Amino acid sequence: MAGCSGSTSSEAPVNSSSDIGVTSDSGNSTVTNESEPAADSTVTPETTSAASTPETTSAASTPETTGTAIERDLDYEWDKVIALTFDDGPNTSTTYEVLEVLKKHGVVASFFLIGNNINEESAKAVKYAYDLGCEIDNHSKSHNYMNEMSAEECAAEIKYVDDKGFEITGEHTKFFRPPYLAIDFPMWDYIDIPFIAGIGCDDWNPKVDVDRRVAVIEKKAKDGAVILMHDAEGNSQTVEAIDRIIPDLKAQGYKFVTVSELFEAKGITPAEDILYSNVMQTGTWS
Repeated sequence: MAGCSGSTSSEAPVNSSSDIGVTSDSGNSTVTNESEPAADSTVTPETTSAASTPETTSAASTPETTGTAIERDLDYEWDKVIALTFDDGPNTSTTYEVLEVLKKHGVVASFFLIGNNINEESAKAVKYAYDLGCEIDNHSKSHNYMNEMSAEECAAEIKYVDDKGFEITGEHTKFFRPPYLAIDFPMWDYIDIPFIAGIGCDDWNPKVDVDRRVAVIEKKAKDGAVILMHDAEGNSQTVEAIDRIIPDLKAQGYKFVTVSELFEAKGITPAEDILYSNVMQTGTWS
């Protein structure tokens, strides 16, 4: 049986400041946006001085595991809207820290889960995010290159996370972000939920400091855009960054919504052959 990949690139993901890079071979494409750490890795933040570290809300030693939905104005008709998303969770530390920042600023986000990171304890973070009004989405079971997998392997990767998400929240995952944003065209035949990319700042890399993360995201922010960040364990610099990004963009008139709400706000039905970084894009890649 045909696999998810026809002809694929064997190169590692490219760490590039461009939004999306495409390489083609015999009609199939491998797309990489920003490279990411391995699924079982943690982020080791650089040491920062107390003077240069903004105050953020950290998760308590015994984090909350239940909550009520964040109150929001859901009238988007005349507003700029943007979706904040996080990859590589869940975990029992940084995921909670991110959620506390979201609560602080009264916004929601979408979390793209790695199945192998879901266990009895981290599942509580997923349920807490869902209860707050956040969306739970799919980032594969193993965080490997799915463009090199068979059709059956692709299906199993998606189903594992979808089953876990349904077990925790009672809802199926709605969107899929390919690991490393590596795809080829046959994957659209085997995966039946829309593909999401996003505007990123290489925040998986501890050498990218908080100021750089803030500057890059705020420069790239546009109406209808998806922001791609990471709640990997230990990624405290992203926690600090979003504590600045959210109020800055709110001051510019943006409302933060889930990915589903982003499409709804723009009256767009997701297409089956687009890797979305902005819901208003019409091209496959951007």
